[in-house]
Amino acid sequence: MVKAAVAQPIEMSQREWRVAELEALFELPFNELLFRAQSVHRQHFDPTEVQLSTLISIKTGGCSEDCGYCPQSAHYDTGVEKQGLLPVEQVVAAAKAAKANGATRFCMGAAWRGPKQKDIEPVAQMIREVRALGLETCATLGMLQEGQAEELRQAGLDYYNHNIDTAPEFYGNIISTREFEDRLETLRKVRNAGIHVCSGGIIGMGESRTQRAGMLAALASMTPPPESVPINQLVQVEGTPLHGTEQLDPLEFVRTIAVARITMPTSYVRLSAGRQQMAEHLQAMCFFAGANSIFYGDKLLTTGNPEVERDQALLQKLGMHPSMQASH
Repeated sequence: MVKAAVAQPIEMSQREWRVAELEALFELPFNELLFRAQSVHRQHFDPTEVQLSTLISIKTGGCSEDCGYCPQSAHYDTGVEKQGLLPVEQVVAAAKAAKANGATRFCMGAAWRGPKQKDIEPVAQMIREVRALGLETCATLGMLQEGQAEELRQAGLDYYNHNIDTAPEFYGNIISTREFEDRLETLRKVRNAGIHVCSGGIIGMGESRTQRAGMLAALASMTPPPESVPINQLVQVEGTPLHGTEQLDPLEFVRTIAVARITMPTSYVRLSAGRQQMAEHLQAMCFFAGANSIFYGDKLLTTGNPEVERDQALLQKLGMHPSMQASH
């Protein structure tokens, strides 16, 4: 069974990254930036290992938030069918399949602004049963009320995902139903409950490079930084406000991964949403830039994800292999 995760209590940052420092990293010649990132990566990780996580949507659609990127928002007509909370047995069956395919972490996502108290116990039961399989557990349920993080921790939750999405100054361009500080408040509750933090963001939403640097600076300045940092590329879904946004240059995505690795040297940097649209050589560059975790499986909440066999073939081509043990 996975050993219980014990996260450090939250405190004031001992290393406040300035946005200008990260901008300077972004501006480095591409080869120099990747060399620095790979050098940092090798100090803390085996460069041939990739941690595999599988994500399942345990409650889909109908979210009251208006995140401009999200097909699960009730504000937009995207064709996503609303679905209630899955039965515990169905979630456990998916977790068993994920473990059989090599995943070491199982993430459960629910399209809520935040869970109601009545929702906590069935989710806690899922956590207990998935953890009993020997998998790390992660949940992303939205904003948490007082005491809920502690209940999830008691059930055995290892990680809580709550992305900051983008830079503080760009946040209002993407979401109006909550504030950037609301995100930080939930992260504080998670950290203080003794749960590891999984927090990253989405790039390619029309933000500037300075704002990409600002998002990473906000993450890297947390003490400690998130143990897991998902870097998502916007998946444009018809019906959402961000559909039709100008596509991000692929090398800018690689630069973002590299800057994340340099500024958060001991964190797992995860290639998340958008990977299905990435060519193999682009994913390979991301691994060289310091990415060492992927979402693995057929579906990433409501958007597609590369098939298991395709991922296995890519890792084999690159001489890389899944991490065979949980990351914490």
